[in-house]
Amino acid sequence: MSKSLKLAGIYNLLWGAWVILFPHSIFDWLHMERLNYPEIWQCVGMIVGVYGIGYWIAADDPIKHYPIVLVGFLGKVAGPIGFAQALFLKRFPIEFGLLIIFNDLIWWPSFASLLYKKYKKNQN
Repeated sequence: MSKSLKLAGIYNLLWGAWVILFPHSIFDWLHMERLNYPEIWQCVGMIVGVYGIGYWIAADDPIKHYPIVLVGFLGKVAGPIGFAQALFLKRFPIEFGLLIIFNDLIWWPSFASLLYKKYKKNQN
């Protein structure tokens, strides 16, 4: 649990910093139109980075800090839902899904496992 949260913390800090420093890079890489207001995307990077700090803190005692993991897990579920909608509306290319895999889907098992352990602990 702790290792997974520390990895998530590092990943989110790095990804958030990348988006803040190079807001057009992902769109250029995917041959998408650049944003008119990159500051909005940079705010996403800031939020992701802040989650990274939260995950790092939660790694010290994952059960005690389960609310941080719960909020992160909900975001990691909402992200793919939003992507699916954008894909359906033809606003994002399928390649944007790579972000969903690395930012959201790969973290589901460890976050869900931690939340399940907290749930089982409360049942006792």
